[in-house]
Amino acid sequence: MADDEFAELVLTLVERIPPGRVMSYGAIAEYLGRGGPRQVGAVMSHYGGGVPWHRVVAANGRLVPGHEVEALKRHHAEGTPLRGDKIDMRAAAWWPDETPDDG
Repeated sequence: MADDEFAELVLTLVERIPPGRVMSYGAIAEYLGRGGPRQVGAVMSHYGGGVPWHRVVAANGRLVPGHEVEALKRHHAEGTPLRGDKIDMRAAAWWPDETPDDG
């Protein structure tokens, strides 16, 4: 499992994802320069309940397994671009403007 510092970095980044936008597990790891999609997923599954967890999706736009109905409801409410029951990653993917070391 991820260490506390990594978990905090992931959760802080997820809190910054704007409504109607998403980041993939891999994009979060790439942005942070640490871990990988599975490590981000582990953080989200253990600690993600207090952040907008529905804004973290698979690279192909698939919603959080087991929570698709709730996630889809939240995405509809936020106006997230969709393609059927998946996120339209070309339209909805978000990337922070600054690097993690800027703050």
